[in-house]
Order: sequence, then structure tokens, then C-alpha cells
Amino acid sequence: MFRRISTMAMGAALAVMAGPGLAQDADLGEAIYTQYCATCHGAGGQGNGPLTDLLTTQVPDLTQLSAGNDNVFPMLQVIHVIDGRTGLRAHGGPMPVYGALFSEESPSDTKYGDVLFTRGKVLSLAYYLETIQQ
Repeated sequence: MFRRISTMAMGAALAVMAGPGLAQDADLGEAIYTQYCATCHGAGGQGNGPLTDLLTTQVPDLTQLSAGNDNVFPMLQVIHVIDGRTGLRAHGGPMPVYGALFSEESPSDTKYGDVLFTRGKVLSLAYYLETIQQ
């Protein structure tokens, strides 16, 4: 009985992972970036967005994250900045500055679905940032 349940659980997990994953979608990450990040960080991520003239702090060049980390993309650090764990002061508090942005429009009615959907958006954005490294 336990073996059958374990096999079914493993099969369900593999089926979910084999499908088109929200969490690994750099295209979704690009759309999120374009809509919410490019105004400060610029369309190409170089820190030259249209709002930079109004800011009192320098906006970082997101295309140089790997270059500043021995040519290794700092995925975990990037995720922590995006989800607010670093409390980046330039944003007046935790990122994203849009508050509950990444938890809105969840396809699930459960608390766990919201968390997974939110984490998928954050990870998609981080994957996109990895693709624009120079």
C-alpha cells in the first residue's frame, strides 16, 4: 500500500515538473520585468530607466550581476532581493515595491497555491535576469 502511494506521488510530481513550468519561464520573467522593473532599471537592465533622474540612489546595472560575482550568476541573492529578504533600502523597504504584486492573480484558491504561484513569478524574474548577463 505504501509503495503504491509513493509511486503515485512520485508520478504526480514528475508530471507536474514535466509540463511547462511557471517557475522556470524566462519569458514570463521578461514580461514581469518589463512591466514593473524597467522604469527604474531600464529596458535592457543597465540601470538607465526613465525614473532614474528622480531617484536619490544609483540604480544598479542588472546585466553585471555575474561579472561582479566571479562570472557566476548569484541566483539566491537575486531571489532574496526580489522577494524582499534583503530589505534593500533603495526601494524604501522590501522588494518588490509593489507589495502584493507577485501574490495577485493566483490560479489557486488555496494558501499553498498562492505561495507556489508567487515563488514561480519571483523565480521566473530571476531566470530572466540571468539571461541578460553580459
